[in-house]
Amino acid sequence: MREGYEGTGPGAITPDGCAVEFYSRLAVGNEPDIIEAAVPAGARILELGCGVGRVTHPLVERGFTVTAVDESAEMLERVRGARTIRGTIEGLDLGEKFDVVMLASFLVHTGDLEVRRGMLRTCAAHVAADGCVLVQREGADYHTKVPRERVDPDGYTVRIVSAEPVGDGVNSVRAEYEFPDATWTQTFLARPLTAEQFEEAMAEAGLEVAEYLTEDRTWVRAVPAARRAPAAPAA
Repeated sequence: MREGYEGTGPGAITPDGCAVEFYSRLAVGNEPDIIEAAVPAGARILELGCGVGRVTHPLVERGFTVTAVDESAEMLERVRGARTIRGTIEGLDLGEKFDVVMLASFLVHTGDLEVRRGMLRTCAAHVAADGCVLVQREGADYHTKVPRERVDPDGYTVRIVSAEPVGDGVNSVRAEYEFPDATWTQTFLARPLTAEQFEEAMAEAGLEVAEYLTEDRTWVRAVPAARRAPAAPAA
């Protein structure tokens, strides 16, 4: 378990505190719709931090070719229909380019600056010159509107119990996931980022935000900075 991370509950727990069994039960939201609307049909997608394939599987069903990466062997055992690669995101070097590189699950908010830089470098290194990077950001009030909870129609409850500062702009976040027959908890480190800070982090990795895909600005499409249109010549 990484320092500052913890997970409890039935089944395997990954180094960042994620419970494999919980994520296997978690329903997919609107992520596949957002992704499908933002990228070409049939695109080759590199999904970084795929977990058990909660988003992978709908993408495969919609005709995308997915390479799914995760550091947890227990997570990858649940993935079907995609090429799977075990390893850390920040250490990945496939020597390949993809139409789409996807960094979801708020991974860009990891508390460790060097890990974040490594993740974004991986995104930039694996996206094709005419491709894009899709990143999922935290909502504006993620760290301030606490405690809060959401009851899913499938009958489970997700709670963000607390978000406590631990120094250097990082918060320790505690979450609870309650089903009728089981409860899991996760404690993890997250760094809040304003839109400006987020865009600066992307630029540092050679990526430029092209558009915010959702009204809450949590999903972002970025492109290699080299694709930026040149300035118009002076008259």
